Amino acid sequence: MIELTDTNSSAIAAEFVRARTRAGSPAMGMVMTLIVVVDEASSEAAMSNARKATHEHPARVLGVVLGSARGKPVVNAQVGTGAGWGGEAAVIRLSGEVVKHAESVVLPLLLPDSPVAIWWPHDPPADPASDPLGALAKRRITDAAEVARGRSKALEVQCASYVAGNTDLAWTRITAWRALLAASLDQHPLKVTRASVTSERVSPSADLLAAWLRSRLGVEVKRHSSQGPGITEVVMETKQGPIRISRSDGRLATFTSPNRPDRPIALKRRGLPELLAEELRRLDEDDVYAATIRSLAPRTKASSR
Repeated sequence: MIELTDTNSSAIAAEFVRARTRAGSPAMGMVMTLIVVVDEASSEAAMSNARKATHEHPARVLGVVLGSARGKPVVNAQVGTGAGWGGEAAVIRLSGEVVKHAESVVLPLLLPDSPVAIWWPHDPPADPASDPLGALAKRRITDAAEVARGRSKALEVQCASYVAGNTDLAWTRITAWRALLAASLDQHPLKVTRASVTSERVSPSADLLAAWLRSRLGVEVKRHSSQGPGITEVVMETKQGPIRISRSDGRLATFTSPNRPDRPIALKRRGLPELLAEELRRLDEDDVYAATIRSLAPRTKASSR
């Protein structure tokens, strides 16, 4: 990584070209630009997770580290390729007045004619689509489970500001749960009369899973609390008996169904790189997520503007 101090977008772009030339690959097959918006304390971990995600999605990754907005505007950057990146990366540290206009630094660095995704690992804006950096992206990724304050309300805030292109890693975390539950009803085409979801007391993923079941099955879905980790049990009641998936250790689940022996199922909690890579596989609107968000917060002004 090459250090650039008191720099600007033009110098960062020029360093990208030099870095590719030094690597012997002037033209790299990058498929998108990924913007990662973090503070200094979270920057190293966030960029490490983004680097692992680029193994599946070669990208130009722009880590935007927002410092204090006081004082003289300063732009410092680290730019490079290789070192495990599936593309190229820059960590851009902003301080002073330029913090309020971060999009002016980032816009000239976006790859031309390719999609843009943005990820807030912590504390996203209340309305990601209206955020100046969020407005640059086709896909806006938040994480209601990683806000510093108000975690119980974080998903509600994202529901209220939902527009096409928004998504949350709390939803991505339940992909395997939804697949198993759908498959269980394919195996047992029974009418579900009610259901329940058990998880840690504050779990945006459990709230979304309960909303998804409610919207798909048209039944009452209750929420229960446990010590975790994450979601520990989902039960769908039928006249023939319960269909139950229980997971107490975050790794292995037990599948129980009427008139069948219990059987173990791999259901490991996934790390951030895998979750992020899944979200970057599709950049169009997730219709199922949109419907679930609307069912979770029917009174919010969710739209697809």
